[in-house]
Amino acid sequence: MYQSISASDKRFKILEAHIKKSQHRQDALIEMLHKAQELFGFLGNDVLRYVAWQLKLPASRVYGVATFYHFFTLKPQGAHTCVVCLGTACYVKGANQILAAVEEHAHIKAGDTTPDRQLSLLTARCIGACGIAPAVVYDDVVTPRQTPESTLQHVRKWVAP
Repeated sequence: MYQSISASDKRFKILEAHIKKSQHRQDALIEMLHKAQELFGFLGNDVLRYVAWQLKLPASRVYGVATFYHFFTLKPQGAHTCVVCLGTACYVKGANQILAAVEEHAHIKAGDTTPDRQLSLLTARCIGACGIAPAVVYDDVVTPRQTPESTLQHVRKWVAP
């Protein structure tokens, strides 16, 4: 089954080479998931099953790891990302209002991507930037002391109302 998938998509061949290089070690699961996401852009069910099969792990364990860590995504992402920190310090300083403003402007909920795939709106439990709360991460750049207005200035560059 997986031979036909890997033969038709070169990304599977590259992933297979990395798995072989790790000697199919089960403790290399997170590293292989990172590589798979780098290759495919997200971790779809076929990719998760392939990694499980290659590492001889239950698919449930691979899925569990992929859903536990926030840096893995199971859906295709947009060209741009907006991650609103919802940690205690950020939340107390208005992160929930920032999130609501972006959801309303982009017509999506947290965890979703706009239909044109321009913006993915994500949340994080805490990004460790409590001293600059509320913090928002735009395309991997942590930005301090955000407001709904400043966040919408960024988002409007990517998504029209």
